[in-house]
Amino acid sequence: MSSTPQAARRGKPAPYAARDDAAAAAPAPMPAHRVVQAYDRWSPLYDLIFGRVLEPGRRAMTRAAAALQPDSLLEVGVGTGLTLAGYPAHTRVVGVDLSAEMLERARTRAAALRGRDIALHLMNAEAMDFPDDSFDCVAMPYVLSVTPQPARLVAEVRRVCRPGGTILVVNHFSGSRFWWLMERAVRSMAQRVGFRSDFGFEEHVLVHDWQLQAVQSVNLFGLSRLVVLRNTKAKA
Repeated sequence: MSSTPQAARRGKPAPYAARDDAAAAAPAPMPAHRVVQAYDRWSPLYDLIFGRVLEPGRRAMTRAAAALQPDSLLEVGVGTGLTLAGYPAHTRVVGVDLSAEMLERARTRAAALRGRDIALHLMNAEAMDFPDDSFDCVAMPYVLSVTPQPARLVAEVRRVCRPGGTILVVNHFSGSRFWWLMERAVRSMAQRVGFRSDFGFEEHVLVHDWQLQAVQSVNLFGLSRLVVLRNTKAKA
């Protein structure tokens, strides 16, 4: 993983990149109930369509989690459970998702991992039921740009992650020259499944006061990034 400048490590936002009028006029985020409908509808085909193409990012994330050896880990947006087998066997894993159809497939995968402590819950990650400081590590694979209110999700993730814990984010962020035209071409279609193709790293990661530890490009031609963050917050 690449190291980052000291200013970025302190979580200080870099200057926002200039935006064109089209980006500034991006559609409003999809409401939560429509995100649920979209993923329930896509659940039978999700692994086939998105499984392999996004698998390098998932593997990079689970390797980062394995290096940490956390006692407890929360995965936000666990989906069909494609990452579950990659977490350390001793780690207590909790997964949450909005889609009941996706969770049914995740439960089948979890049942095959005998001897693992895995619990899966139907839950809105923007308003979780867990107490403060419940987890050593929180993983968010491909969820930050599909949640209706990213800032609210970040606040909840930081609340349930212990002080000094690790937050792992895998997501597509705009700004790559290679993907610039693609982001704009697929924006309308992406909105139909609740995905923001034009999603800024500065606005949604660097703007927060957590500690940015590392960033790694993952997936085809750097489509996504694995971001490792230290949850710097005062102890309760």
